[in-house]
Amino acid sequence: MIPILKCPRNVVRSLNGISRNGMSTNQTLPSHARVVICGGGVVGTSLLYHLVHKGIKDVVLLERGKLTCGTTWLAAGCVGVFRNTRTESLLSRYSATLYEKLQTSGHDIEFRKCGSINLAKTAVPPARCKVKSVKTSMGQISCDVFVNCSGQWAREVGKRTKPLVRVPVHPCEHSVIITESIGLAPSLPILRDYDGSIYLREWKGGILAGGFEPLAKPVYFSGIPADFKFTRLPEDWDHFQILLKNLIHRVPKAGDAVAVELINAPEAFTPDAKIMLGEASEVKNYFIAAGMNGSGVSLAGGVGKVVAEWIVDGKSEINLWQVDMRRFVGLHSNRHFLRDRVRETVGKQFTLKYPNYGMSAYTTGRKLRTSCLHTRLESAGAVFGEQLGFERALWFDPNSKDTFVEDNVIYGSFGKPFWFNLVKDEYTSCRQGVAVIDMSSFTKIDIKSGGDEALKFLQRLCSNDIDRPVGEVIHTGMHNAIGGYENDCSIVRVEENHFLMICPTSQQTRCKMWLKQHLPPDGSVLFSDVTSLFTAINVVGPHAPQLLQEMTETPLAKTDFPSMTCQSVNIGYASEILAMRLTHTGEDGFVLYCPSEYALHVYDKLMSVGRNYGIRNAGYYAMRTLRIEKFFAFWGQDIDSMATPFECGRDYRVKFDKGDFIGKEALLKQKEVGVQRRFVQFQLENHDIERDPWPWGGESVYRNGKYCGHTTSTAYGFTLEKHVCLGYVFDIDQSTKKLNYLNPDFVMSKNASFEIEIAQRRFPAKASLYPPRLPTFTAEDFMQQFKGSA
Repeated sequence: MIPILKCPRNVVRSLNGISRNGMSTNQTLPSHARVVICGGGVVGTSLLYHLVHKGIKDVVLLERGKLTCGTTWLAAGCVGVFRNTRTESLLSRYSATLYEKLQTSGHDIEFRKCGSINLAKTAVPPARCKVKSVKTSMGQISCDVFVNCSGQWAREVGKRTKPLVRVPVHPCEHSVIITESIGLAPSLPILRDYDGSIYLREWKGGILAGGFEPLAKPVYFSGIPADFKFTRLPEDWDHFQILLKNLIHRVPKAGDAVAVELINAPEAFTPDAKIMLGEASEVKNYFIAAGMNGSGVSLAGGVGKVVAEWIVDGKSEINLWQVDMRRFVGLHSNRHFLRDRVRETVGKQFTLKYPNYGMSAYTTGRKLRTSCLHTRLESAGAVFGEQLGFERALWFDPNSKDTFVEDNVIYGSFGKPFWFNLVKDEYTSCRQGVAVIDMSSFTKIDIKSGGDEALKFLQRLCSNDIDRPVGEVIHTGMHNAIGGYENDCSIVRVEENHFLMICPTSQQTRCKMWLKQHLPPDGSVLFSDVTSLFTAINVVGPHAPQLLQEMTETPLAKTDFPSMTCQSVNIGYASEILAMRLTHTGEDGFVLYCPSEYALHVYDKLMSVGRNYGIRNAGYYAMRTLRIEKFFAFWGQDIDSMATPFECGRDYRVKFDKGDFIGKEALLKQKEVGVQRRFVQFQLENHDIERDPWPWGGESVYRNGKYCGHTTSTAYGFTLEKHVCLGYVFDIDQSTKKLNYLNPDFVMSKNASFEIEIAQRRFPAKASLYPPRLPTFTAEDFMQQFKGSA
């Protein structure tokens, strides 16, 4: 039932000498191993298998008890390929292929391709440390790489690491019921009822069924018992009742079946219901593969493959950002936070995911990271989403009684959203008047040195030229060896040897890890995370300069304060506000980086003086629409570690003549040979926003009837009066199945007909490699309109 992956006898060692399925064990630890794997569950053994197949045979697997004695032993063995994220779907698909290969090549792991039926009824900085050794009860073993595959123990193993490694997992009860035979055939497909939160399969002629209850029961808050091995928790029929009721409703025959047992055991869950893979930010060569959220068997094959690739090759064949460890910050490992959050994440495994543009829709662990303006925005009707624990206003509705996006979208749809007109009004103020957006959640990193070391450091990391005059803002990428984006940021030269870097909220852990990896070993460059020190107030719109000019003595005309520059200004009574003339929306305006003690004063002054200009608050949905309509790519949604500047149309920011930088060689090669995919803006045609389903990201794109890519982010363009979709296109050679190199004609040719598929319907789409021409508005235009409506 459970795939046990067999490896050469000389590479598996266990702490207690127990052998299973012919895998040899050894009670004597070697003094050194290239890779040490902690955890002998299905994930750890899969990683071992794939490392060996990549030629790494100096591997030790450590297991505190018997193989699979943790949470793997309870696995229902349902290998499904449809997951919550594209990444997890790819991992599960590989797992299924691997298990079939093992089964047909003489390894009887009892793998059967019985198919699946999925039901739904709902309407639609110090230097970074490096792994050196592992201390066990049988002695110490040195190693080059350590992998934490210890399931529900992963957090505890991380705590025992020096320095501490944060691994946000927490065990919850997970029950399955087994019945006596009712004559079911072994070929019965696996059945998943998403609205009922249950899954079931045939087991010895009977039913094996489990599920993900809406409100879970965390366990082992104070620690996992030391003697835990294949341990069961007490049966809890009352807690299982909601799943049992749904099971009988879906399969009435189950009501007549005799229950043999209700098996209750712990399973590890994460704060966002997605698995965790990758290298820890705290320790170099310390990898984590944990938090399978009840889907370990389904995912283990793919997880073992990509982590082995990561260790051996330095990268994986697929983009893993959706499940990367670096999407978390310290708060996610807080034990109290985890206990309360996983109550929700268990139930999220099967719930319908209404569109929320990637914002967290959880209700636990909220109002945890808030800007200084939070209560002001809340009283103004802000509806909040959460990213990295930071509350962010998505839109404003003065009549809303709920402040969390979860409460507002639970009865949502995949069509025109109820917030459409609210966001439209905010968008209009940004385009034609003036609006304020709280951008305090964006990551802010202060970088400095005594001499020019900080400049040299950034020149090495960045593809754009950072050696610009003091006060200039530079948009730049930081790239990896293949030219992909490790970071997309704005850097301002505050002083000769002092820089401030601004990057997306989701980059907080990732960008600091990248900086640490490349710091000069002599300690000449220092950086610090100053995200919480500044409140960032984005004053957007053609009337922003006039409004701010009433509040400062600094001349704000474009001749005195050009775009992409920064100055220290006074606003009202507040001083030393770092003002940058850019808005991340394409509109004129300023982002004010206020020392947090001045934030309320500056905000209140803006709203008071701004009444004469029709000022209003705006949220991230309006900001998102503005940047998508102008064809601005955003890191984590449109660009990632596998996307390059030449693919996404940002090659103009790459300065090859400035000297060496990471990724330069790969980008020069791509400049010479061309690209195999291109970032494109699509405008939907013949789409009725009132009746037709909306695109929300991830939709398939077709060129002349042939699949050629997918969308990455979408929004309704209020100026274009059309849906705008951003995404990548490619061309697969049908004979070789390889990607062809693309020229602009592939997108721009008159013979190219594009369609985007939404809910099994294809809509024609106009494709372009260039931003659309949008009308511009002046302050005078707005004042005429404002006076006319007054």
